[in-house]
Amino acid sequence: MTTTQTTRRTVLGGLAAAAALALPAATGTAAAAGGRPGPKIGILLYDGFSLLDPTGPAELLSRLPGATVTMIGERRGPVRTDTGRTAVFADRAVSEVDRLDVLLVPGAGNRGTVAAMGNPVLLDWIRRVDRHTTWTTSVCTGALILGAAGLLRERATTYWASADYLEATFGVEYVPERYVQVGKVITAAGVSAGIDLALFLAAELAGEEVARAVQLAVEYDPRPPFDSGDAAAASPQLKELALRLLAESQK
Repeated sequence: MTTTQTTRRTVLGGLAAAAALALPAATGTAAAAGGRPGPKIGILLYDGFSLLDPTGPAELLSRLPGATVTMIGERRGPVRTDTGRTAVFADRAVSEVDRLDVLLVPGAGNRGTVAAMGNPVLLDWIRRVDRHTTWTTSVCTGALILGAAGLLRERATTYWASADYLEATFGVEYVPERYVQVGKVITAAGVSAGIDLALFLAAELAGEEVARAVQLAVEYDPRPPFDSGDAAAASPQLKELALRLLAESQK
């Protein structure tokens, strides 16, 4: 056994290393199964998006056998988050992508969301791609962008502080769930809910067993030190502080 192999088994553990080495033979790729390509998943990036909204789902969905996850921007290159301190690279421009199996639109702070909702290039592209998707999805205030594109029907969820705006502007019922499915459109609640959305999509795209394995692979077993993530149970003071912290952190 080489030094590299020894190190790998030490880091991952013998079982994990054996599973990793056996994965191609055990599962293959979607392309190898029946000659069909794996799911094409595109995540839209725009100036001012919230970092975990696209990267949480991308972490899980990129582990699906045969899947491709592509970050897509109005143009290629780095796209800054709402804090302005971090960027994620868009590998493709919207002009280069017209077919996806899954589209995911992340949310943002007020500045980023409002700008995206008023950007005809992004809205036209979302509508065009939606015609061919299996799933059109959003995280957090990305639901408002789907609404601006005319894609919301009946019910949706979004970031808790945007619930009234969602209902008043787009005439859909706000549902305080981690994610809400209406036909092929799935909206997820704020930021971290994108991980739950991704697990649902993983099961739909690759089967429940694979989705469960992906959940274990990223060790998604949340046990937060505080019971304060539910807006319905939060005090007005805590809500005010939460929104102030968001506003002060955004560029």
